[in-house]
Amino acid sequence: MSEKSISYKPIILILLPLVILSAIFFIPNSNGYLELSFFSSCQLPAQPPPPPPDSKPEFKLLFSILTVPEKTERRHIIRMAYALQKPTIPNVQIDVRFVFCKLKTDEQKVFIAMEILTYNDIIIMNCTENMDEGKTYTYFSSVPKMFPDEERPYDFVMKADDDAYFRLDKLYEALRDKPREDTYWGKGYPPLDQDNPPYFVGMGYALSWDLVQYIAESEFARDHTHGLEDINLAVWLGVGGKGKKRFNMRGKMYDFHGIEAKDFPNDTIAVHVLKNDFTWMVTLKNFNVTGGLEPSPLYHI
Repeated sequence: MSEKSISYKPIILILLPLVILSAIFFIPNSNGYLELSFFSSCQLPAQPPPPPPDSKPEFKLLFSILTVPEKTERRHIIRMAYALQKPTIPNVQIDVRFVFCKLKTDEQKVFIAMEILTYNDIIIMNCTENMDEGKTYTYFSSVPKMFPDEERPYDFVMKADDDAYFRLDKLYEALRDKPREDTYWGKGYPPLDQDNPPYFVGMGYALSWDLVQYIAESEFARDHTHGLEDINLAVWLGVGGKGKKRFNMRGKMYDFHGIEAKDFPNDTIAVHVLKNDFTWMVTLKNFNVTGGLEPSPLYHI
């Protein structure tokens, strides 16, 4: 068969529809690349923008636990104990933070940096670690500087010991109706003066934001930082005529004193002197902190 006898019509009839389909379905996009225009037109509609954020919380508390860098294991237990207290009250913000002075070793710098990257709940102050040589003053006087662009970032600022366990829902109930000005709140001492105790003990006390600002600006407080920190704080307030609205939670905040259910009444706000794993275990067990654990083939507890 000669070349002239070959017919190209069938081939043209086959290729022509393919060329037309290509012209229909493939067109250049804005980036100069080819895309399948048919399927591009069938994309899902754009998602609506996210709803606006919730309104400003009606109650904000900075809950800070003064501790030391080397208590890594204890910090993890405390962190879990508070994380498992699921918020049941809307529009309430309680920020739990661990507070200590400057780190001393290379190990601390690496491991605590990992904690910060993981949990973002640590505050490191520019001070040398101490108990009664100004750490509490450094903390309260530093807080306003941490929020320079906010007029009132928190309603209350609280200092707590690392051997105390607070029930956050009860803490909120005890603070929510208190005045947001000139309020000094905690467990009073001595026990005989219930209405106007001279000071609140160091297991944990709260100050309204204006009192924190006063401490940060007070020359007297700056010059009188050594000694028992909880007594000093009351003196700072007294010299300035501050903290006259005092609220004593004695009876609802107490030292660990037993292992039976009757030793942990339902209105408990805080348990203090939890110095070892056993006392923490008993306290957390009595308040059913692990009650949400579901049965699973992955563990046997």
